[in-house]
Amino acid sequence: MVRQHTANVLRVHNILARHTGARCSVQRMHALTKQDLTRLLAEEPQGLAVTRSLVVVDGLRHQSTRLDQSVHQRLPHTPSYEQWLTVQGIGTILAPTITLATGAISRLPSVGHSASYCRWVESTKSSHGKRTGTGKVKNGPPSLAWASRAAAPCAMRFQPAAQRLSQRQLAKSRHTTVWARKAVAPKLARACYDLRRDRVPCDAPKACG
Repeated sequence: MVRQHTANVLRVHNILARHTGARCSVQRMHALTKQDLTRLLAEEPQGLAVTRSLVVVDGLRHQSTRLDQSVHQRLPHTPSYEQWLTVQGIGTILAPTITLATGAISRLPSVGHSASYCRWVESTKSSHGKRTGTGKVKNGPPSLAWASRAAAPCAMRFQPAAQRLSQRQLAKSRHTTVWARKAVAPKLARACYDLRRDRVPCDAPKACG
């Protein structure tokens, strides 16, 4: 539902930017009236596309909020859950996702098993220095890999240790920020395992070192 909400918001942004040449914030977008759309968009089909998308956005926002409240009422806040909130980028949405997707921590005997369960461990078969194939890498649920991947951009913005790690990755690979996120996300996944196992707050320099 969050992804559908984002897709519709981007659709409205694209329509307004394409026909008006200006960017519109989400708060301003929700405050648009029919008169505003008539003034901004010359043709009626354009205004109709924007209004229908805004109806979908409002519906998804209300339904996701109700679902989020229901999950928080039913999901007990364990000590490990509180420790996960100390990780930069993990909030009240990603913490329940990790809790429900991981299950009992005793199922994962080591941090390597946890990283593999989060789909962050490569499996490459080689012979005489040449790649001959790959093993199974999609071991755990996709929602668990998505949680650490979604937390990585926030950590890269506000956590100095994650920023240094992403900058080192960019300097080494000279690729886009996607590769930097893929470097930070496994570190967060490993940190989540240590937090739940030891029930200690997040140590960002140690996690991203």
